[in-house]
Amino acid sequence: MTNYKVLLVDDDTEILKSFKRRLRTRFDIETAASGEEGLRAITDQGPYAVVVSDYRMPVMDGIEFLARVSQVSPDSVKMMLTGQPDLQMAIKAVNEGQVFRFLTKPCPPESLAQAVEDGLKYYKLVEAERELHGLKKWRQSVESIILAFVTLIETRDPYTAGHQQRVTKLAEAIARELGLSEGQIEAIRMAATIHDIGKIYVPAEFLNRPGRLSEVEFNVIKLHPQVGYEVLKSIDFEHPVARIVQQHHERLSGSGYPLGLSGGDILLEARIITVADVVEAMNSHRPYRPSLGLDVALAEIAGNKDKFYDPDVADACLNLFHEKKFEF
Repeated sequence: MTNYKVLLVDDDTEILKSFKRRLRTRFDIETAASGEEGLRAITDQGPYAVVVSDYRMPVMDGIEFLARVSQVSPDSVKMMLTGQPDLQMAIKAVNEGQVFRFLTKPCPPESLAQAVEDGLKYYKLVEAERELHGLKKWRQSVESIILAFVTLIETRDPYTAGHQQRVTKLAEAIARELGLSEGQIEAIRMAATIHDIGKIYVPAEFLNRPGRLSEVEFNVIKLHPQVGYEVLKSIDFEHPVARIVQQHHERLSGSGYPLGLSGGDILLEARIITVADVVEAMNSHRPYRPSLGLDVALAEIAGNKDKFYDPDVADACLNLFHEKKFEF
């Protein structure tokens, strides 16, 4: 990966020296001791495939710096190092700095190396997408790019390996049970396959922790639908894949996230993935609990249709299991 440059920005020069010394054999790394110095490097020596910035820096903090990086080098994959994850800071970083991944301090060199490798993979995927689009081969290659996203997610979170494929299988079956068009089914299949793409920015220790998460940690995880939207919105899909991914945790009552949408404001495709996601998640083991079982999952859907879940979607799902003996 030495053909792609990486920029590390931190006002602690000892941290910069340590990271550069340990990672220089794997990456082409350059450093800057402030946001201003980092911007000059990007302007004079860029492009950089990955830019990693500390959050707390004098004069220009990490969010302002990465927001300006987005303006001068929009293709750079941006990451943030922070000592104390804060929900409001995380939201601001995602919305203004378009942050791809958060890393918590102290950050082991191997964790940073893995994050940089993931960032380089994503940078290459975006590059490939643009090249393919220019050659009018985007449609033929979109499935391969989606599968690459899936691999990227699942290598970080072994506990959800296969989750997205199982959700896709059930969501597609529900769509066919409802008699949707092939175009809608294709949109559901694409969005369901990568509906958790936003989790690439969540620290791995949050995803794999066997105990309960703190409120702040859980709120960071709850940002993943919005992050997924930010990752996908610039890709020229034929269907509203980014918006479907963004809405897969919304609820009819308006109690979902990240937008608090309700009723018909939620795309039908997202309402279908919501039901499939809940059933699969409750029926599967998680680091923090064993499987709750299929009966409990279906009771959740039946008991909260009209409140949280689209009633037609819920009935179609229940019919698949009760009458047609659907299996993951």
